[in-house]
Amino acid sequence: MPIRFFIKQWLLPPGLLLILLVLGWWLRRRRPRLAALCFFSGAGGLLLMSLPLVMEQAARVLESEPPLALEQWAQLAERADVIVVLGAGRERGDPAWGGADQPSLLALQRMGFAAALARASGLPVLTSGGLHYGTPPSEAQLMAEGMQRDFAVPVTWQEGASRTTWENALYSAALLQPLGKRRVVLVTQAWHMQRARWSFERAGFSVVPAPVGFLGRDNARPFAGLLPESRALWQNGQLLNEAVGLLGYRLFY
Repeated sequence: MPIRFFIKQWLLPPGLLLILLVLGWWLRRRRPRLAALCFFSGAGGLLLMSLPLVMEQAARVLESEPPLALEQWAQLAERADVIVVLGAGRERGDPAWGGADQPSLLALQRMGFAAALARASGLPVLTSGGLHYGTPPSEAQLMAEGMQRDFAVPVTWQEGASRTTWENALYSAALLQPLGKRRVVLVTQAWHMQRARWSFERAGFSVVPAPVGFLGRDNARPFAGLLPESRALWQNGQLLNEAVGLLGYRLFY
């Protein structure tokens, strides 16, 4: 897993763009034209990835599932058997919590939304997410503990073995389908929902999408989103990784 992560980080921006900048400097005397191409590709790519406007437009392509209407929340029990909330990483050893690991900010966003849906509908909850580089506790356990502690919503099942979205679906199916539960409300980021829904449907579930954390909307940024922002650079990286993942899933699964 660490080797695969290392390779991926350098094959996708911003790693790839940094490599182009280094190549541009290294080739500046021997191959000036190629050096210029590498430099402007790297610098131009970094500029585009840092623009909120580019991020918003890219997010709109991935965020194909509409949000659940508020009036539908209470009726979810008629359409589904379980709410499944997918993990999104964790923060290691947070001193504010006595050095205990905590769910990431993205995971907290999913947990809060899943808890609201559970209270409105009465549906049970499954958390899904495995070990972070093999170190316990699992993301599923952290989310389950957080939902009980912070939102007073108990978690009925924990799927704590998965490492990918595909495994989220497969291992959730192994837990739920023998119990006759094949209809799920799926909670994840709006830009991740295409790949998540596809995976869960391939695993035999009927899916009610419950996307959260939409990025493809006007956030009232100054100068129409044409000023570079560090947050946009990170968000564009997430979106690009998701686009590659979506393509890869449909090719290899």
